[in-house]
Amino acid sequence: MRHLFIVNPAAGDGKHTAELNERISRAVLNWDANADFEIYQTKAPLDAIRKIEEEAKKHAALRVYACGGDGTLNECVCGASEKPNVAVTHFPCGTGNDFIKAFGEERERFFALEELLRGEERAIDVIRIGERYSVNICSVGIDARIGCNVHKYSKIPVIGGAAGYVISTVVELIKGIKRPIRAIVNEQVFEGDKTLICVCNGTSYGGIFNPMPEARVDDGLLDILVVKGVSRLAFAKLVGRYAKGKFRELSHLCDYICAQSIRIEAPEELLVNVDGEAMRSSALEMSVVPRGLNFIFPAKMAYFENENKEIEEIKR
Repeated sequence: MRHLFIVNPAAGDGKHTAELNERISRAVLNWDANADFEIYQTKAPLDAIRKIEEEAKKHAALRVYACGGDGTLNECVCGASEKPNVAVTHFPCGTGNDFIKAFGEERERFFALEELLRGEERAIDVIRIGERYSVNICSVGIDARIGCNVHKYSKIPVIGGAAGYVISTVVELIKGIKRPIRAIVNEQVFEGDKTLICVCNGTSYGGIFNPMPEARVDDGLLDILVVKGVSRLAFAKLVGRYAKGKFRELSHLCDYICAQSIRIEAPEELLVNVDGEAMRSSALEMSVVPRGLNFIFPAKMAYFENENKEIEEIKR
């Protein structure tokens, strides 16, 4: 078994990479003094994908630990998806760490490296977007523009951190909320001005948004929200409920659909949020790959144990 630790030296404040490397080495060697492992620091965007693909060809079994934020996790997911000999997990060292919020209070267990080393592998769903993958949430619209542009403001010393989201939100509101978008889901066509379209495998994104608390990472479905074009005033009224997952209170403004895929088209190029990372396209399809990713979880998580109990009750 090969253990590959992908470290993003820019994650968080970027000042504790040496300390992190030492912590990883100490934890691994305490767990198994003979462990085959490597700590790899990424050198450029998407470098983790290349590294994982190279290692996957060399080893019969590869475990990948994404040591960074959601962007680092996304790169590792892109490198590991649909590879049966590769499993990935998240050792959170970033700002948002949004994907693990899907597991409620158990998300704290991911911060214990020892739990991940002893963890168990489970196959979960991923979203395929062209040649990229997403394990959490993809979106287009004002939320994507806010989330993908936030880094420009978060890097400013006097702003930084969560305040970057506030600045990015204000800027995008001034530029305008809605855009003409055409979406096709389950043969339904949603056409006209749209504020945003959110495609969920996980539950949370953007640091503070939890639009789909009911989403599960292993149900073979995408939970999709299509929010109609609204004014700035209407957006200000709905964003709080949207952030808290109260989309059913917004049925007059928001369509909720469960599906296996969605096609999105626009007359102009759209900024697309892929687990917090940006891509651009005027026509794209997002589709679920059921159980397309081997993910390493702390052992005996209630998230899965409760599901098994529910299935047993249904069979009875």
